[in-house]
Amino acid sequence: AFEHLLADRVRVLGEYHPRTLEARASLANQLGQAGRVSEAITAFEQVLADQVRVLGADHPSTLRTRGRIVAYLGQAGRTAEALAAGETLLRDDVRVLGADHENTLAARHTVASLLREAGRVAEAIDAYKQLLPDLSRVLGPDHPDYLTACENYAGTLGVVGRTAESLTAF
Repeated sequence: AFEHLLADRVRVLGEYHPRTLEARASLANQLGQAGRVSEAITAFEQVLADQVRVLGADHPSTLRTRGRIVAYLGQAGRTAEALAAGETLLRDDVRVLGADHENTLAARHTVASLLREAGRVAEAIDAYKQLLPDLSRVLGPDHPDYLTACENYAGTLGVVGRTAESLTAF
């Protein structure tokens, strides 16, 4: 369905119309969700190049695509690359969208998770400690993203043997 939609968008709107770029990003995401992570990364990188040229580096859609690349790099086990890209994205999200924007909070969560994956567990714990109050304040304590971050924080505490603390953290 996405391939047909993309062909229609190119035919009707043109190859570089913002909605065509969105359709290309959706197709890239579907590739990743289908387990074709390497192809998804390549497709997202191609979309990103066009988004930067057409929409600009600071456009929310461009930032969102960068976030997807970070996520798929992490899934592909390219943790160091994902972490570097995630930290850069986080700085740009704060600058462009603001510290309390949902995408910025998601980028902070991704960076915390990648720090853990990179073996930088103490930094990950600190990142979660800073993130959780902001997620609770902005999204609310019942929001799924807050609850997931709590679970990931507790799991990170467990990695360093702080199991008792992880059981009582929330």
